Order: sequence, then structure tokens, then C-alpha cells
Amino acid sequence: MASSSDIIVSHVTKEFGPVRAVDDLSFTVRSGRVTGFLGPNGSGKTTTLRILLGLVRASSGEATFAGTRYADLTHPLTHVGASLEATSFHPGRSALNHLRSYAPLAQADDARCRDLLALVGLAQVADQRIGGFSLGMRQRLALAASLLGDPDYLLLDEPANGLDPAGIRWLRGFLRSLAQQGKTVLVSSHMLSEVQHSVDDVVIISRGQLRHQSSMEGLAALSVPRVRVASPDVDKLAGIAQSQGWTIVQSHPASSERPGVLDLEGVGLAAVGEAAFVAGVMVQELTDLTESLEDVFLRLTEGMN
Repeated sequence: MASSSDIIVSHVTKEFGPVRAVDDLSFTVRSGRVTGFLGPNGSGKTTTLRILLGLVRASSGEATFAGTRYADLTHPLTHVGASLEATSFHPGRSALNHLRSYAPLAQADDARCRDLLALVGLAQVADQRIGGFSLGMRQRLALAASLLGDPDYLLLDEPANGLDPAGIRWLRGFLRSLAQQGKTVLVSSHMLSEVQHSVDDVVIISRGQLRHQSSMEGLAALSVPRVRVASPDVDKLAGIAQSQGWTIVQSHPASSERPGVLDLEGVGLAAVGEAAFVAGVMVQELTDLTESLEDVFLRLTEGMN
């Protein structure tokens, strides 16, 4: 159930001429949590974020923060922070001066600018020109800029892009700390592996349409358990599988040169191993083929873009 402080996208459609970039999209971002906004490249994620920020007008539908459109917010940077691109910087401006240029709009003072640079690990380069920054450093600076007004909501588009492994680990912890402070974080990515360890919930879209929304636990529950078991007595194993109600996905009979193989669905390793032991069936291989979360993500979006 949505609360009065959630981000709500309700039946949003956006057409660019004959192209429907977002198609009757509805989802809720729960307050005080980190939500992964996932989908293949070109699935409509950035367009949706731009609609939320009032940068693009929806053809129909509505997107609001706590029931209010971005355009109707008083002092919006104190309510919503956003980082959609890590390239929109003046190369000759220093990191500190970049934040200073936005500070009045966010009602932030110079101390706030310096504190944020320290928070994102850029204090030592505060006076250096952005033109010499790596993409990862620019990502950190963009994140600092989004936090200037100490907003309750953060929209981050591919924030891990350009970060090295240490930077990605830092980002995960940083996003988690923001949620613990009660902030609502929506972070987009085209790769589940980039965000699965840092988000509470997921919204998955493809071709501008919602494919799945749940907690991370709910997404994991979609993973189909599968096991491969090899035995010289594969026929007896098949009989056990049928009596237990396990689905035989594929079967290869045993020969004089190699054992038979069964791929079973709807059962885990422990149950298969125990059943084989009780029945006295020799097992020569027992392999977990259960879908990974990335497999589930690809299954939900495959063929949709």
C-alpha cells in the first residue's frame, strides 16, 4: 500500500512521434528505501526519470513526490536531488565552484559544499578543474550536487557507471546509509548485478512497460530451482522424481561409458541427495542449476526490447 510520502508513477505514457518510449507505466517507490529501477538500455528508464523531474512532459498520466508534481514543489532542490548525467560539467570550473554555482538554489552555504565533497571522497581535489576528472570522480561530484539541498528524494541514473570496484563498494554503502537516514532513493541501472546488493526493492521495465515490482526477496522467489543429477541407475532416479512430483526437464539414459543424467525442476540439491541415499541409488554428480537473479532479470525482459 502506498504511503503519503512515496514516489508514485501512475499510468504514465510518453510518445515521441511514432515511438512510445513509456507505455502506461505505473509503479510506487516506497519512502525510506533504496529501489533499483532496472531495464535494458532503451527501455524507458531515463525518460521516466525526466518525466518525474518535469524535464519531459508526459503524454498522459502523472508522476509525483508525496502527491506533488516536481513543477509544483516550493524550492524543489530541497525536496528532490537528481543525477541524470555525469558529463554536464564546465571543464574549467573546480569541483567546489561547481557546487557553489548550484548552492543558492538549494539553500546551501559554502560549508555544506565542502562537507559534501568530503562525504563523496573529493575533498582533496576540491580546487581542481573538473576537466581533469575521471568518469568515476565526476559521478561522485554529481552525487554531491544532488545532495546539496539535503533532499528527501534522490533520483540517480546509472550512478555506478565509471566507478572502479572500490568505488562501487563505496556507493553501495553510501546508498544504504542514505536510506537509513529516511531518504527515498531511486537508482536506475541496466544491470541487476550492479545494484542487487544495495537495493531493497526492484522495479523492472522493458519497452516502457512494467515487468515486475517487488522486494529483492520477491524477485529471488521467482528463481526456479533446478538440479542436475547423474547416476548409472537413472531409471530408478526418474521413478523417484515422478513419485515426489519433481519435473523432469530432460533425461539422458545411462550407457556402458557414462552415467545417465536427469535435469530436475522444482527441487533443491538436499532433497535429491537425501532421496537418492534413502533409495540406495549411486549418485555421481549433483549440480545446482537454479537460476541466478541475473537469469531471472533476463527472463523477465528477454525479447521485450
